[in-house]
Amino acid sequence: MTDNQGTSRPDRLSIEHSTVDGIRVVTLRGEIDHGVKDALQQALLPRDGDVGVPRIVADLSGVTFIDSSGINVFIHTHQRADAAQGWLRLAGIRGSVMRVVQLVGLDAVVACHSTVEQALT
Repeated sequence: MTDNQGTSRPDRLSIEHSTVDGIRVVTLRGEIDHGVKDALQQALLPRDGDVGVPRIVADLSGVTFIDSSGINVFIHTHQRADAAQGWLRLAGIRGSVMRVVQLVGLDAVVACHSTVEQALT
């Protein structure tokens, strides 16, 4: 499933969902800011009717920008998954996005992996 948030700006967030061995993989491309935080949260959090422990990998290899709104969504998702005995893992974070993640300490709270494959194991 693909959910493009606005076609007039190519830097807006593109969201793709897949499932690998029961783990939700959310592939993100573009910018994560206040304007897309609701769509990001909906993509990450389990949907009503989902059964089982939430295990989520967010592939950020295509993300070029993140602000505090995005950081807050990841923290909230981590807290919800953890409360349900699940987890959130971030993968493929690059450049300036990784600097923000490290600066705010998100990498100390949420497991970060170099690749999606590593995050899935």
